[in-house]
Amino acid sequence: MDPIEEFRAQFARAQAVDRLRLPDPTAMSLATVSPDGVPSVRTVLLKSVDSRGFVFYTNLESRKGRELRATPLAALCFYWAALDLQIRIEGIVEPVSDEEADAYFASRPRESQIGAWASLQSQELASMNALRDRVTEMEARFADRPVPRPPHWSGRRVVPSSIEFWEAGEFRLHERRHYERDNGGWQMRRLFP
Repeated sequence: MDPIEEFRAQFARAQAVDRLRLPDPTAMSLATVSPDGVPSVRTVLLKSVDSRGFVFYTNLESRKGRELRATPLAALCFYWAALDLQIRIEGIVEPVSDEEADAYFASRPRESQIGAWASLQSQELASMNALRDRVTEMEARFADRPVPRPPHWSGRRVVPSSIEFWEAGEFRLHERRHYERDNGGWQMRRLFP
């Protein structure tokens, strides 16, 4: 089976789970590395997945944005405890098209659009009042008109070179299936837990 299609099937299962047991199946850990080799991980939200890869959106001037610009490689990790399932993805990172970013940005709530303009993500913030003041400033700036996508805000696609499915088993007899790209296709091998 194509691992991206398997991911999509598992993602559909995760989305069907009661929100008390699995609050947000789109939440994924994103690991990047600084130019001097320091790793960093944070949670972002999966916004789309297709045969090309896994898409999230961010402020391009944030720490993750700068790290991905310097080293366009990333790892993703989904852990859905309610399904006893972890999925790890590694690959190169590429920008989404302006058309994709514009369409997604236009679908966001207006308050989130304003927030994308107001936040100087990852920069030092003097106080929460300073952030609220920036939001007020942006609300006035875009009053009575649509909020355009900021030039510093877009999407990134992780194009997978490997995908691993880990399913919990009794007595630590977990199942691990590791897929690697091979000449345009996928090669699967099983790994000891």
